[in-house]
Amino acid sequence: MTKILFVCLGNICRSPVGEAVMRHKVAQAGLADQIEVASRATSNYNVGKPPYHKTRELLDEKGIDYSGITSEQIKPQDFETFDYIIGMDEQNIANLKAMSPVEYHDKIMTCLSVLPEAGRPDVPDPYYTGEFEYTYELIDQATDKWLEYLGIYE
Repeated sequence: MTKILFVCLGNICRSPVGEAVMRHKVAQAGLADQIEVASRATSNYNVGKPPYHKTRELLDEKGIDYSGITSEQIKPQDFETFDYIIGMDEQNIANLKAMSPVEYHDKIMTCLSVLPEAGRPDVPDPYYTGEFEYTYELIDQATDKWLEYLGIYE
C-alpha cells in the first residue's frame, strides 16, 4: 500500500484539502484499498479541531467528503510510515526536515514540485490570504500530477 501524507502548519486549511481531494480521486479510481491518504500539522495549534469553516464550506461546494479529518500534529513514526510526505510550502519542508531523521528526507517534497507550471513553489495559506478557491485549484491540479507521478493517471 502506498501511503501519502499532506502537511501544512495547522492542518485546518491546506493539508485537509490535500487529503480530502486526494482521497476523493483515489476512491474514484477504485484504489482506496491501495492508497492511504492522511494529513498532519507541523504545529500543535489546532490539534483535535476539524478543518477551518471556510475550508469545509469550499469542500462542501465541490462535493468532496472531509469526514474524519481533524487536525493532528506529525509524529516521529509518520516519517517511517508514509511513503510521500507532501508539504504545502517551503517553511513546512524546512520544519519537516528539522523534525525527521535524515534518512527520511527524500520522502519530503513540496506539493507543487510536480506542478512547475504553477510558477510558484508554495501553496499559499488561505487562512491568511483568504484565497480559498485559488488554494483549492492549486491543490486540485497538484493532486492530479501526484497521481500521474505515482503512475495512477496517464
